[in-house]
Amino acid sequence: MSSTPVTAAKAASGVASGRLDADAYAENFSDLHPLFEPHEALVEADRCYFCYDAPCVQACPTGIDIPMFIRQIATGNTLGSAETIFDANILGGMCARVCPTETLCEQACVRHEAEEKPVRIGRLQRYATDHAIREDVQFYERKDPTGKHVAVVGAGPAGLACAHALAREGHAVTLYDAKKKLGGLNEYGIAAYKTVDDFAQKEVDYILAIGGIELKAGVALGRDIHLATLQDDFDAVFLSLGMGGANDLDIKDADLGGVHDAIDFIADIRQAPDLSALPVGRSVVVIGGGMTAIDIASQVKRLGAEDVTIVYRRGAPDMKASEFEQHLAQTTGVRIKHWAIPKEIIGEGGRVRSIVFDYVAPDAGGALTPTGESFTLAADQVFKAIGQNFLEDALGSAGVALKRGRIAVDADRRTNLETVWAGGDCIEDGLDLTVAAVEDGKIAARAINAHLASGG
Repeated sequence: MSSTPVTAAKAASGVASGRLDADAYAENFSDLHPLFEPHEALVEADRCYFCYDAPCVQACPTGIDIPMFIRQIATGNTLGSAETIFDANILGGMCARVCPTETLCEQACVRHEAEEKPVRIGRLQRYATDHAIREDVQFYERKDPTGKHVAVVGAGPAGLACAHALAREGHAVTLYDAKKKLGGLNEYGIAAYKTVDDFAQKEVDYILAIGGIELKAGVALGRDIHLATLQDDFDAVFLSLGMGGANDLDIKDADLGGVHDAIDFIADIRQAPDLSALPVGRSVVVIGGGMTAIDIASQVKRLGAEDVTIVYRRGAPDMKASEFEQHLAQTTGVRIKHWAIPKEIIGEGGRVRSIVFDYVAPDAGGALTPTGESFTLAADQVFKAIGQNFLEDALGSAGVALKRGRIAVDADRRTNLETVWAGGDCIEDGLDLTVAAVEDGKIAARAINAHLASGG
């Protein structure tokens, strides 16, 4: 990864833009896993044992028939392979890019038993789905109109999957989203090098091509529309609201200049027409241990930050980011420190200059207790990546039941309200995975369709 500063003058300031030359930005944000060439795909597909009782399928939250789609690639039927994938996961293209396959399907690959590398299922899935999207081959047609109308609030993975499935059944769908661009975290919350060439929007366009879905972008629940009104105006409602709030650091001066919510800066990177215009510090500290922490740390390093450190309160095995993602960050030059919590932010002139951490250790009950030792890291920028929270105010007074701060649902993703379903990160036990959100949307769509078919 190239990281040569353009000039010493630019690097001398604490936070600056344009630290790298154009070639370095292009290299640093190029495709993390380039698309297989046809020969590469055939060779990799030939490594699959095509297991009858395939553990990889059991490990996939959407239940894609993995042996089938790989066999179809191996026999030259790439479009058939894409259809097999889309039958289970209409967002299979994005999932091929961002799913932690190393802990899901590929972890379950039986080649591990022979101490061999698993079949690269994710890259084969991308090979097939990219082909179908690139050629704009549509596999599904809408059924005859049912006269039923469903509101889907939130155009992230769960909302898109639900809207597509309902449109296929002939229901009219109105899809609302607070942002101007659809896609949710696929568009705004994933590292840019994982989804290049505006793929998130290409996938959205492909999904919406089914027809029967009216778009209402820039419309927020609780501000522009209200759940009680949607219940009156539609036959059913699906909520895919995501996690709109970021958790705060409970320490002094956490609002100094240079202290950012990581998820907001990731969105800035994804939407930036010119990466060289983004300001980045020389010394950057990221607080957290999940995928957001890894994505922001890796990206600011690729933007030209000289020293980037992730600090996490527990050990490496406890980090929500997979081992692969941790190693990915480290290979770009990111340091990861464990067993420490922020104690104090030190500023000067209204901006952060350093941050003090206490070392911690678990007590007999597992709670973290300061050891009495501390350390200080210089920081021009600090990124908070300590989790997000659900903004329940958007629900208004409709009476949606919550559990542990998120929307309570049953196995069909139905809320306590008869005509309201929910899925994705906003529901209890949401897994913060694109593929899990897609499955929520599928499950809810089946339940909504059954409800409408029965006269609901």
